[in-house]
This record gives sequence, structure tokens and C-alpha cells, in this order.
Amino acid sequence: MPKYLTMVSYTPEGLKGLVKEGGTARRATVEKMLQNLGGRLEGFYFAFGDNDAYVISEGPDNATAAAISLAITTGAIRTKTIVLLTPEEVDQAVKIPVEYRPPGE
Repeated sequence: MPKYLTMVSYTPEGLKGLVKEGGTARRATVEKMLQNLGGRLEGFYFAFGDNDAYVISEGPDNATAAAISLAITTGAIRTKTIVLLTPEEVDQAVKIPVEYRPPGE
């Protein structure tokens, strides 16, 4: 199953909701959402800095990941999702021949 890293930034509106519900409630909501879509929550961490939370998850496919992104972007949070590759997938990738000509060559 593909793995994803989602970086979450709360808006002022989202922070109010987080303070009201708490961190464990947010994690439980995300975990239930992923399970209902055939995915799995691997990790959920709050952090200091530009991003307020980091979510590591597994999902059935990229279309499901896109559907989640579209559904959760409600004005309370901003997200950026990155598809994660295993070392084995990188091993496969380097064996795929790619014909490419850089611009101007």
C-alpha cells in the first residue's frame, strides 16, 4: 500500500477547534477516516515550526489520497501531501530505462 506524509498547518479557526477537542480527538478522527477508506494511520505528531502536525499514513491508492486532501481542505487547515517511496521502490525505479533529452542538447 502506498505511504504518505501529510504536513498540516492549522488556520486560526482550526486552532480554535483543536484547543476545544484536543490532540487525541484529532488523531482518532483521522484514524477512523483512514480506516473507513481502506487505509491505516502509521503516525500522527504535532510539532513546532511551519507545520503544526505531521501525519504518516497508508492508503489504497493515489486517488484515495487525493479524495482525502480535497475533503479535509475546509478552511480549518492547509495540507501538503507527499508520496513516500520505500528503498525497494527506488531500486526498481533506477532499473527502468528512461529516454530523455535535456533542453538545448
